[in-house]
Amino acid sequence: MSEVKITIGGEFLIKDIDAKNMFIPEEFEEEQRMIKQTCEDFLEKDVYPNLDKIDNKEEGLMRQLISNAGELGLLGISVPEELEGFGQSFLTTMYANEAIGASYSFAVAYMAQTGIGTLPLLYYGNDEQRKKYIPKMASGEFAAAYCLTEPGAGSDANAGSTKAVLSADGKHYILNGQKMWITNGGFADIFTVFAKIDNDRILSAFIVEKQWEGVVINPEEHKMGIKGSSTTQIFFNDVKVPVENLLGKQGEGFRIALNILHIGRLKLGINVVGASKKTINNAVNYSNERKQFGKHISSFGAIKYKLAEQVIKTFTAESAAYRAAKDINDAIEELKLTGFDKGKANIEGSAKFAIECALLKVYGSEALDYIVDEAVQIYGGMGFSADMPVDRAYRDSRINRIFEGTNEINRLIVAETAIKNAQKGEYDLFTHSKQVMNEIENLSLIKLKGTETYFEEKHFYVKNFKKATLLTIQGLMDVLKTKMFAEQEIMMNLSDMIIQTYVAESTALRVEKLVALKDEANIAVYKDILDVFVYNAADAINKFGKDIINSFAEKELAKTIVNALNCYTNVGAINVKDARRRIADVLIEENKYKF
Repeated sequence: MSEVKITIGGEFLIKDIDAKNMFIPEEFEEEQRMIKQTCEDFLEKDVYPNLDKIDNKEEGLMRQLISNAGELGLLGISVPEELEGFGQSFLTTMYANEAIGASYSFAVAYMAQTGIGTLPLLYYGNDEQRKKYIPKMASGEFAAAYCLTEPGAGSDANAGSTKAVLSADGKHYILNGQKMWITNGGFADIFTVFAKIDNDRILSAFIVEKQWEGVVINPEEHKMGIKGSSTTQIFFNDVKVPVENLLGKQGEGFRIALNILHIGRLKLGINVVGASKKTINNAVNYSNERKQFGKHISSFGAIKYKLAEQVIKTFTAESAAYRAAKDINDAIEELKLTGFDKGKANIEGSAKFAIECALLKVYGSEALDYIVDEAVQIYGGMGFSADMPVDRAYRDSRINRIFEGTNEINRLIVAETAIKNAQKGEYDLFTHSKQVMNEIENLSLIKLKGTETYFEEKHFYVKNFKKATLLTIQGLMDVLKTKMFAEQEIMMNLSDMIIQTYVAESTALRVEKLVALKDEANIAVYKDILDVFVYNAADAINKFGKDIINSFAEKELAKTIVNALNCYTNVGAINVKDARRRIADVLIEENKYKF
């Protein structure tokens, strides 16, 4: 069994990863590339020519596009063949999601249909429920939605007040309540609805059909962005839900919601990569056409800086996202070999990597926000025109920091899960963190420089980033103990240290692996990307760590730990100006993102 298959979520903090065990998107096979190309062709033919009509909510258009996607098999990529899907792997599904991510509001409708709309039934439904609903969801005959959020229950989903009471004859649950911000709500045929049965404290889940009496759908919400996606409130007024439409077991709804969110977070982290690439293409195209002072604006250093940073954020997000996707894919396949069915294997496999799913959602959504913001700036005054494509990209990006749990919630998940999983004995974090704390007793013994080769040096830096993070965790454990979990600012800073470390390592491993696929001349720009990111990550990790330490440690302890952080985040100097210009020059020459 290869090392990558036995690595569990969060374990990267204490484990050295070999590049040969790191999956990179350049390794996708021909069949997988064909599936992605089918998605891209669909967008070119059906979606992009209709973007304005979609945003104006032309009656029936989005519903028709969902049906069209179903006819091509794009809604059933992950659905098993016995349920009339394509039966593709978790990794292949993620690759298709990247392509769809470039389609603005349609991406939201598609992700709701294939993700939170379909997966609860696919993973938790019994045979009868799956056979009844899943084939029609995969074909597009049924559109699907997911009803969790309520006016008083957003981030705290289990605080929902929607109730289900068993009827006197025991044949139905009588459902009453209100749901809001329901994606696809205006045209969905099937809803997964979360409610508490009788006096239960924990949610249960139900399959509800739109046609049933008492289902009332409010008018469409008016939103800042993703204007073309359907978003409504839905009321359930004495809706009679057959007892056979209870999804999973009584009281299992909260678990269903959480587990579907893990997958949704990773999907979003990959989805935004597609959106980032499309935005970069628009930005570089415009910069290669627009002239000021007698020159194309792409020739100016200030514009090259922006273009290069857009590339760096996209390349690093992509590297980290597909690393996690392949790790989850391997975990799923391993679980299937031990007797898990595909649904349970997907649930447990993704849950093992809850930390990575959450951090990728944060990093990817914030990377895209930077990219669309700077795209508007590259367009200048024209970027503020609603006639330019960056207007839609800018508005549509903002929701991603709220979707699938706010970035604040996800940051808390990253740090808390990393520590709590270690406390449960899932991996030996604390032995390593104590070793690092002991190591700083003699700062003169801390190495400041890596070994001879380029990649040995980069991995040395990443290893030190891990030590900086572990040192900070141990300091928190020694002083604050469990009180740290109540200090949200500290926990979010710790999450940012973890995020930067994971992305730095993922990028280093990808670039190292690329050496075997490309010649030295073609690898140089990837080294530039890695150099700039690691250089910036070192300062970011140092700042986050110091903010944490100075928030809780006594003066002498703080001084000792901060001095150690300075050592662990010391990286070699690079000419970031020239490195960014070389990255931008490649993009400008290609006039398209081709990294």
